[in-house]
Amino acid sequence: MDTLTAERRRNLRRSTRVPIQVQIEVKASGRTLSGETVVVNLHGALLKTLEPLEVGGQITLHVSLTGKSASARIVFADPEQASHFGIALDVPENIWGISLAPEDWEGRPTDVYR
Repeated sequence: MDTLTAERRRNLRRSTRVPIQVQIEVKASGRTLSGETVVVNLHGALLKTLEPLEVGGQITLHVSLTGKSASARIVFADPEQASHFGIALDVPENIWGISLAPEDWEGRPTDVYR
């Protein structure tokens, strides 16, 4: 990936990414999978699961640490890391348990991913 492309991708992020491993449970297509986060932000996360997820699929995500759940959509499957999937939360929120959240996670108007 060239520098310009990497810079554009960083500018497209809607909120700061935080690298953190949090145990999660994913409900997708009638099955329940265990996994963990790799990085999170207010709008979604990069997840690591043992079983594949389908890009475009709707999921329910449950965060064990906080007891919170949220609906999301699978928006990315990493071709180099077959177990890594990007998700976008339907309603941006800090479901991850990040107590010292980045400044751009606070005071944002609610924006919904569609």
